[in-house]
Amino acid sequence: MSSTASGKNGTWRNWGGNVSARPARQVVPASVEELAEAVRRAREDGLKVKAVGTGHSFTSIAATDGVLIRPQLLTGIRTIDRESMTVTVEAGTPLKRLNAALAREGLSLTNMGDIMEQTVSGATSTGTHGTGRESGSIAAQIKGLELVTAEGSVLTCSEKENPDVFAAARIGLGALGIVTAITFAVEPLFLLTAREEPMPFERVLAEFDQLWAENEHFEFYWFPHTGSTNTKRNNRSAGPERPVGQLAGWFEDEFLSNGVFQVAQWVGRAVPATVPTIAQVSSKALSARTYTDIPYKVFTSPRRVRFVEMEYAVPRAALVEALRELRAMVDRSGLRVSFPVEVRTAPADDIALSTASGRDSAYIAVHMFRGTPHQAYFTAAERILTAHEGRPHWGKVHTRDAEYLARMYPRFGEFTALRDRLDPDRLFQNDYLRRVLGA
Repeated sequence: MSSTASGKNGTWRNWGGNVSARPARQVVPASVEELAEAVRRAREDGLKVKAVGTGHSFTSIAATDGVLIRPQLLTGIRTIDRESMTVTVEAGTPLKRLNAALAREGLSLTNMGDIMEQTVSGATSTGTHGTGRESGSIAAQIKGLELVTAEGSVLTCSEKENPDVFAAARIGLGALGIVTAITFAVEPLFLLTAREEPMPFERVLAEFDQLWAENEHFEFYWFPHTGSTNTKRNNRSAGPERPVGQLAGWFEDEFLSNGVFQVAQWVGRAVPATVPTIAQVSSKALSARTYTDIPYKVFTSPRRVRFVEMEYAVPRAALVEALRELRAMVDRSGLRVSFPVEVRTAPADDIALSTASGRDSAYIAVHMFRGTPHQAYFTAAERILTAHEGRPHWGKVHTRDAEYLARMYPRFGEFTALRDRLDPDRLFQNDYLRRVLGA
């Protein structure tokens, strides 16, 4: 799946198909020096600059009418340090290539999201996360960063070097500079046992605190218009490896989750009245299964059905109440929602603009099939989630602005002050950053 679809006449489109841009020029640098040179040239020509990964954001965070930098040549592992257990990787490396390369070296990230199509810099810059009781987002595993600043120089940062930049740039929204390399903490490759099983919605909510406390990684999907969820618990295992069989894997992951699901989405889009019935069938199609494998084969799964998504982080203590309100809203609204709602958690971290910054968080993600009207559903969901002090995912649909976000993030001012210092002329500005960070 080529996720960055580039259309005709140099138009760039994102994976979800809901954002497009026509940059004045596109640059594919083969080295950090070439990238720095492209930044300096853009500055001389009075053009804004944005780097784009695989276009997996549903916001226009990477859109520009200036210079669009494509990092597909800046890929691969630079160094592996087995003493400090870190790996330094080029910014344009897709997560799936990093995961496979690390596994060959007997290494792994501690935690990851459920999609691995994104580049490492795109995923971390927007705060991409999985679910975890103690382990945080991908950005929370960063030990060092290299970035090209607005004046075209290369800046490195870590807890020891430029620590103020490090505190913010791990989730930098592309506002502080262009990330060219990332150093991640890694650990020896381990095994996870996944237990997937259907569970009634009411039971998951009643036992949520216990399910969260008893599992290293707990998540669930609720199918709107039903009282059903599918739960997933991932925990470390001593082995042996018991991967999902090829046929079962194809049936569950490709046929049910992608193939049949795609057809169901088409039917639902054409005839919205069928959606509740489809939801009932979908929620019963997935049966319980347990398997044991290396982390990226357990955490991630292919997503071939295209959708748009909104996700908010609420304080973990507010999750159950927020979900009850979401369900009541869907039930009384007449909306037809054909995509499950995904629920995950993350521990508090110390990154200025992380959605889990300073607070234990739970994530509620709502999705709609690409091309279906999502406005009414997302607006109603957003009203509920913002009432619970929700923080929107930087790479997913939302309508929040700097005024709202400054109230939700205690360290918002610290981030914008750093941006004033690193990019006073707003070389890396675009409409999205103007809205979420202020001019």
